[in-house]
Amino acid sequence: MSKSGVDQELIRQLAALLKETELSEIEIETDNLKLRVSRQVQQVSAHFAPAPSVAPAATASAAPAPADAASHPGAVASPMVGTAYLAAEPGTPPFVTIGSTVKEGQTVLIIEAMKTMNHIPAPRSGKVSAILVEDGQPVEFGEPLLVIE
Repeated sequence: MSKSGVDQELIRQLAALLKETELSEIEIETDNLKLRVSRQVQQVSAHFAPAPSVAPAATASAAPAPADAASHPGAVASPMVGTAYLAAEPGTPPFVTIGSTVKEGQTVLIIEAMKTMNHIPAPRSGKVSAILVEDGQPVEFGEPLLVIE
């Protein structure tokens, strides 16, 4: 088989591996070959936001501005990149709402990262004074998620 025939078969195998593992990119390098295969991934979430329990105007006025929240001593920062969910499942009540009293270690939200649901615990006991993310919102490492006073 010619060199290009081997490369085409390798590309087909890598493309199949991308699809099978749901990766978006694979890169391999040997002495005489460097190959990168990538695909666009369309993210679809089956998680639906629960109906809001408070009027949006009340939520907005109670939440500090995101820039202020990052420096707030009670800010709970995201420990990872992922998608934040305020409830355990679609249609269930959120873990916390503004005004909720939480205990240290209590789950305050979930961050989905790499198809794993990571429960985010309250780092301290107190009262939730602001929720800075929406259900299903992508979050970055270190981004403030909520404020516990």
